[in-house]
Amino acid sequence: MYDVVLLTLGSERDASGGCGSGGACCGGADEAAPDAKTAERCETPRVPVLACADALTARGARVVTVTARSDAEIDEVLARLDGPPRPDGLTWPDPDSKTRLVVATASDGQLRAVLRRLVRRYAPPPSRRPADLADNRTVPDLPPVGVLPLDPARGGTARDLAEQLGLPRDPAAVAGAVLDGTVRRLDLLRNDGGSVTLDGALLGAADEAGQPLRWRARVEVDSAVLSDGEGPILACAIGNAGGYARLDDVALLADPDPTDGRVEVAVAVPVVTRSALGRKRVRLEVRRARGRAVAVVPRDEKVPFLDDGVEGELSRKRSWWVEPGTWAVWTV
Repeated sequence: MYDVVLLTLGSERDASGGCGSGGACCGGADEAAPDAKTAERCETPRVPVLACADALTARGARVVTVTARSDAEIDEVLARLDGPPRPDGLTWPDPDSKTRLVVATASDGQLRAVLRRLVRRYAPPPSRRPADLADNRTVPDLPPVGVLPLDPARGGTARDLAEQLGLPRDPAAVAGAVLDGTVRRLDLLRNDGGSVTLDGALLGAADEAGQPLRWRARVEVDSAVLSDGEGPILACAIGNAGGYARLDDVALLADPDPTDGRVEVAVAVPVVTRSALGRKRVRLEVRRARGRAVAVVPRDEKVPFLDDGVEGELSRKRSWWVEPGTWAVWTV
């Protein structure tokens, strides 16, 4: 029978000082003297976690629930997925492991935080690249994870990754997928900032009235140039899945697919035209491309962005590239 670790991060957000970036998961709280309500929130599993644990236990699994409040505590959990020692001394996941991991997620950013630690644990340094690693990968096959969404399904266009992938949300169904389901392998985006992207990134921002702000950057997808850095951009979507396929009523990404080994990129630019009467009009043009990698070089000082729902600012060149089939989920 399987050992199952139910992992919850100690914060309901993945902020810059939160889990996955070296700080405390509880919004950067002081761990030496935490607020009582904060500590209780971190240490008490939420109802879906308890329900999933009960369902797993009823099926004979040995279940451990863990609330991680730092990268180090996440790493302690992930160490249970290590394989036997290799002759080359690399730490590698065990493809025959009887330990299964379920990540309880209040946001896609929390799931990303765990996958980022998996990548850091198992990605070999370039100087020690083993012969059994695929030519188009820098990371071995990561262990599949069960995804337990802590919030109800979100309607409309703001769908989380679990909903996009059609993963079960009911705790008992998640337990069934982990014990009896199949593995679905998915592409992963790595970037030169040391992080990963599961769903996608959206670059740009809006003013207080909700109007998109103009910014400039050079955007290249493989050899295709979507923006040369001179003209204004209103938005740039970098998609592995479809979380940023639309911006309000504008279709950015045409058909993002997290299993096709390619990243889809779109930039929305304003184009000025004139009518037959000479009146100036501004229309929105969306330029798209697919490829293995994308590079964005901002020409302005800072460009705000969302990456798997986590806010940031881009002030220098950032590249994303596809690692085909690197990570995986348990599904029915």
